[in-house]
Amino acid sequence: MEYSDQDMRILRELQRDSAASLAELSERCQVPQSTLWRRLNELEKAGLVKGRVALLDPAKLHLKLVVFANVSLKDHSAEAVSEFAAVVAAHPEIMECHAVSGASDYILKIRVRDVEAYERFMTHSLLRNRHVAAVHSSFGLRELKYTTRLPI
Repeated sequence: MEYSDQDMRILRELQRDSAASLAELSERCQVPQSTLWRRLNELEKAGLVKGRVALLDPAKLHLKLVVFANVSLKDHSAEAVSEFAAVVAAHPEIMECHAVSGASDYILKIRVRDVEAYERFMTHSLLRNRHVAAVHSSFGLRELKYTTRLPI
């Protein structure tokens, strides 16, 4: 599906502030409200807009520690990958999971309260999966940039 310049303006504004009213978005995008409403519905039906969320402050929710865990599996059978994916899906601490090339199989972005919480999560959840061979963890020291906006 090709997207017009108008669509891209709408998507950029929606990324910037998904809570904006239809009238606000219409003004910012310089698009009539009826057109904007129709295009938003079409973009959502096409699966381009997956959802609208509120971004919460992790520090104020006592979730300051970010851990990047490089996970290696013992084997790459369909069963192993499926069971590992189930562990990932079941734990809200795991905010992102990417299959990667290189020394490990996956990189997880995990957010927890503190080192003790991570140690509990790792030993009671991640390492309990029979297919996990190794986990190498790196702790985030300072966040230099964070965005959910795609570069469109």
